Amino acid sequence: MQKQNSKTNLSAVAQIPATCMGLHIRRASRIITQVYDNALRPVGLVLNQFTLLVSIKLVESIPITRLAQELFTDQTTLTRNLKLLSQRGLVAIAPGEDRRVRLVSLTSEGKAVLAEAIPLWEQAQAEVKQHLGEDSWQSLLELLSEVKVIG
Repeated sequence: MQKQNSKTNLSAVAQIPATCMGLHIRRASRIITQVYDNALRPVGLVLNQFTLLVSIKLVESIPITRLAQELFTDQTTLTRNLKLLSQRGLVAIAPGEDRRVRLVSLTSEGKAVLAEAIPLWEQAQAEVKQHLGEDSWQSLLELLSEVKVIG
């Protein structure tokens, strides 16, 4: 019985590359991320770091646990990424009123780097938009904004 299930399961493998949403989203993400990473290189950022700086700027000061929730990332990964930005002097991490809570905020250097990065990000946006075309760009943004937590 086990062998039959294995054969049945393995016969589906041929369909996965054509139909797996996870595979296609991750592939597209890597391709597009490379465009942004290349554009942001002059200011020493990658897209993940840029989006962290943007997120922090929008809220001024936020507990790390709350930021992890907002970005749908685990706290360990976020803390590791924030440590790199902190070492560069772009973010400050300080205790909150409750010593167990750590607040993250942009430093003046972080704000300056973000200001330098925005025109580079705009160039990357324009490149991706041109590659996709206006209609596909809008459709893709709308579809991706509909993705909510699953499970």
